[in-house]
Amino acid sequence: MNRTERELAYVEFAASRRDQLRRIAYGMCGDWHQADDLVQNALIKLYVAWPRVVRGGKEDAYVRKILLNAAIDESRRPSRRERTTEALPEVATAAATTVEDRDSLVSALQELPAQQRATVLLRHWLGLSVTETARELGIAEGTVKSHCSRGLEALRGLLAQAETI
Repeated sequence: MNRTERELAYVEFAASRRDQLRRIAYGMCGDWHQADDLVQNALIKLYVAWPRVVRGGKEDAYVRKILLNAAIDESRRPSRRERTTEALPEVATAAATTVEDRDSLVSALQELPAQQRATVLLRHWLGLSVTETARELGIAEGTVKSHCSRGLEALRGLLAQAETI
């Protein structure tokens, strides 16, 4: 495969997966703008490794791993923990309750520790198996199960709390 063919394959892959990757990133960080940044950085890193990755046929897993690692790294930065503002954000138009439910879920996801959040997203949002999740996160299958169990239990508690407020 020559350089032009590789670049065309990369562009096709990136275009076809961009929306899915953006939704995954949003699930990890809870902010659409930050999700766009995470996806952009992940696609840049994928481009650099594309010749090697495309030979292995694991493009999806590789870019998801980059995305998850970037989201975890970003969440550890002190600047991401601070949320002060002088002005209120623009008021959004009224939406269906499904959006409110989704917002509640994403907010609850942000309360989980990074590893639990990544595990729950891979297992239950993307529908990966325990084995696939363990491979992508570089952890044991038993760790995936325990993180999922604890994460789901915490989510149930957080969502129940949100309903009573």
